[in-house]
Amino acid sequence: MIEVEQLSKAYGSTVAISDVSFKVEPGEILGFLGPNGAGKTTTMRILAGYLPATSGTARIANHEVHSDSMAVRQKIGYLPETPPLYPEMTVEAFLYFVARIKGLPIGDRGKQVASAMERCNLSEKKHVLIRKLSKGFRQRVGIAQAIVHDPPVIILDEPTVGLDPKQIIDVRNLIKGLAGQHTIILSTHILPEVSMTCDRITIINKGHIVATDTPDNLTARLAGQLGYALEVAGDPEQAQATLNQLQQVDSVKALPAESLADNHHRFQVMAATEQDPGSAIAEAIINANLGLYELSRNRVSLEDVFINLTTEEATFSDTPTDTPTADSPSDTDE
Repeated sequence: MIEVEQLSKAYGSTVAISDVSFKVEPGEILGFLGPNGAGKTTTMRILAGYLPATSGTARIANHEVHSDSMAVRQKIGYLPETPPLYPEMTVEAFLYFVARIKGLPIGDRGKQVASAMERCNLSEKKHVLIRKLSKGFRQRVGIAQAIVHDPPVIILDEPTVGLDPKQIIDVRNLIKGLAGQHTIILSTHILPEVSMTCDRITIINKGHIVATDTPDNLTARLAGQLGYALEVAGDPEQAQATLNQLQQVDSVKALPAESLADNHHRFQVMAATEQDPGSAIAEAIINANLGLYELSRNRVSLEDVFINLTTEEATFSDTPTDTPTADSPSDTDE
């Protein structure tokens, strides 16, 4: 249903994405996962026809995105990170407006609008002005406008950003309910959304695809390793060097250290299962006169895979500070 081959986008000397290739099968939900600035939004905008690619090809429902843009737009429903809503319109009036501009025949608009509102649990809000809706309901309206013309492909860019936990669950269930009838790309950097919603995952980092597989298969890649989480007090460079010197240890990565005491640091240590390094880690940290405040063995998770594949933050930002144009990106939250 979706075929992307060697897609690249550059803004002058800044490369946003490079040689991006992946496929999405009919009825599948693909999680497009990556840290902020990795290139997710750029890729989604190219697929939606909002941005031209520098090179490469993308086909949706057998139509090439660049050369057959109008046909592609009829086949997709697109929800950007900020839903394109008109706050002074009611929910129903707005969806009728979208149905009209998307070319739905007059005789089909009522049925399609009612169906979109029902699927998004908006029927009771149809006469409410959009500006009076909570953010969660506005997000539902954004999804409803993406599906009102019943497209075979739906592209959702960060659909749960800024929502509270209950709203996230509601939107997650809504997306799962669309599977099978629609092919969906869900762009996000929120790991629980991917593991609970998606059939397959494509991970992008610094504009390059670094992995594509099912969540189970991705975690299986690290299943032959043990993961340890450490909280250490002292010089972080000394701690990392001390851990890297252990023969049993395969890799050491510094983790975010929010809400820790001053001069406390977190690390993730990976080692082969036949070489359990727990006691060696503790002994090495203590012998280095560093404070060991926590040492716990973890099961391999999708988060471990994500950290393993995206060890450093992206070094570019494909967002200028001035007003965006059709050929420039408009936000850094990719």
